Amino acid sequence: MITAPEPDDRAVELDLMARVAKRERVAFEQLYDRYSNILYATAMKFLREDADAQDVVQDVFIQIWDKAKLYDPAKGKPLTWALTLTRNRSIDRIRAIQRRGRLREDFEKETVVDESAGIREALSGVDASEKNQILRDAVQRLSPEQRKVIELAFFGGLTQNEVANRLGEPLGTVKARARRGLMKLKELLGTKP
Repeated sequence: MITAPEPDDRAVELDLMARVAKRERVAFEQLYDRYSNILYATAMKFLREDADAQDVVQDVFIQIWDKAKLYDPAKGKPLTWALTLTRNRSIDRIRAIQRRGRLREDFEKETVVDESAGIREALSGVDASEKNQILRDAVQRLSPEQRKVIELAFFGGLTQNEVANRLGEPLGTVKARARRGLMKLKELLGTKP
């Protein structure tokens, strides 16, 4: 069980923090030994991923090392300050993870839209029945894996997540097959990749 340092340790912690502010490595190591477990547990409550929690704790200790001279004992205990840093870093980490996920999704959507537009452009000027036949012929020339993904996503109207679930494949695999399949279709239809 992870426990916070005892209340009577405040004088020791204040001394450690003052020494860390003076850049004493031994004091920093002792502070690390006192706080690392509780800061890690706090980060895990927010992030639920070991690697992310470890990164946050490392960032917090770097911040403690860099900003120990700014610590004000009148505003709270050293542990409270360290926990606040951990909470804030954890929230920043969650936001960064969410932002990366949104950017990746936006990029993937743009890529699919750009490639689909290229295919439509290649088929412009051809009547509907000819377009359908040309497209069907091109789709038949794809690998079976790419063809299945393209058929389910573009002709079946499924999202890439739904295609992955239906095929029992990882989402990344489905996305890669869709991208390669669309690139191959563009090539087969005479558009620039």
